[in-house]
Amino acid sequence: MATVNFSVPEDVRQEFNQLFGNENKSAILTRLMQQAIAEKKQQQCRQLAIDKILQLRESQDPVSAADINKARDELRS
Repeated sequence: MATVNFSVPEDVRQEFNQLFGNENKSAILTRLMQQAIAEKKQQQCRQLAIDKILQLRESQDPVSAADINKARDELRS
Protein backbone atom coordinates (compact mmCIF):
# COMPACT_ATOMS: atom_id res chain seq x y z
CA MET A 1 0.00 0.00 0.00
CA ALA A 2 1.27 3.50 -0.85
CA THR A 3 1.30 6.61 1.29
CA VAL A 4 -0.02 9.86 -0.18
CA ASN A 5 0.74 13.26 1.28
CA PHE A 6 -1.28 16.31 0.32
CA SER A 7 -2.42 19.56 1.88
CA VAL A 8 -6.01 20.55 2.62
CA PRO A 9 -7.42 23.69 4.21
CA GLU A 10 -7.45 23.49 8.00
CA ASP A 11 -11.23 23.96 8.26
CA VAL A 12 -11.80 21.02 5.89
CA ARG A 13 -9.42 18.82 7.88
CA GLN A 14 -11.13 19.71 11.16
CA GLU A 15 -14.61 19.04 9.82
CA PHE A 16 -13.49 15.78 8.23
CA ASN A 17 -11.96 14.63 11.51
CA GLN A 18 -15.08 15.66 13.40
CA LEU A 19 -17.47 13.85 11.06
CA PHE A 20 -15.34 10.76 10.42
CA GLY A 21 -13.38 10.58 13.68
CA ASN A 22 -14.46 7.03 14.52
CA GLU A 23 -14.05 5.64 11.00
CA ASN A 24 -11.15 4.36 8.93
CA LYS A 25 -10.03 7.60 7.31
CA SER A 26 -7.76 5.81 4.85
CA ALA A 27 -10.68 3.75 3.59
CA ILE A 28 -12.84 6.86 3.24
CA LEU A 29 -10.17 8.75 1.32
CA THR A 30 -9.53 5.71 -0.87
CA ARG A 31 -13.22 5.51 -1.73
CA LEU A 32 -13.34 9.25 -2.50
CA MET A 33 -10.29 8.95 -4.74
CA GLN A 34 -11.86 5.98 -6.55
CA GLN A 35 -15.03 8.00 -7.11
CA ALA A 36 -13.00 10.93 -8.45
CA ILE A 37 -11.14 8.59 -10.82
CA ALA A 38 -14.40 7.06 -12.08
CA GLU A 39 -15.95 10.51 -12.60
CA LYS A 40 -12.89 11.71 -14.53
CA LYS A 41 -12.94 8.62 -16.77
CA GLN A 42 -16.65 9.11 -17.42
CA GLN A 43 -16.05 12.77 -18.26
CA GLN A 44 -13.31 11.77 -20.71
CA CYS A 45 -15.60 9.20 -22.37
CA ARG A 46 -18.33 11.80 -22.74
CA GLN A 47 -15.91 14.29 -24.26
CA LEU A 48 -14.69 11.66 -26.72
CA ALA A 49 -18.29 10.86 -27.71
CA ILE A 50 -19.06 14.56 -28.18
CA ASP A 51 -15.94 15.00 -30.31
CA LYS A 52 -16.93 12.03 -32.49
CA ILE A 53 -20.47 13.35 -32.94
CA LEU A 54 -19.17 16.79 -33.90
CA GLN A 55 -16.71 15.23 -36.34
CA LEU A 56 -19.50 13.17 -37.91
CA ARG A 57 -21.71 16.24 -38.21
CA GLU A 58 -18.96 18.05 -40.13
CA SER A 59 -19.03 15.37 -42.82
CA GLN A 60 -22.81 15.37 -43.28
CA ASP A 61 -24.91 17.68 -45.39
CA PRO A 62 -27.21 19.96 -43.41
CA VAL A 63 -30.89 19.01 -43.21
CA SER A 64 -33.58 21.65 -43.05
CA ALA A 65 -36.10 21.84 -40.25
CA ALA A 66 -38.84 21.26 -42.80
CA ASP A 67 -37.22 17.99 -43.93
CA ILE A 68 -36.85 16.87 -40.31
CA ASN A 69 -40.50 17.64 -39.57
CA LYS A 70 -41.58 15.81 -42.74
CA ALA A 71 -39.57 12.73 -41.71
CA ARG A 72 -41.10 12.80 -38.24
CA ASP A 73 -44.60 13.04 -39.67
CA GLU A 74 -43.92 10.12 -42.00
CA LEU A 75 -42.62 7.98 -39.12
CA ARG A 76 -45.67 8.77 -36.98
CA SER A 77 -48.15 7.61 -39.62
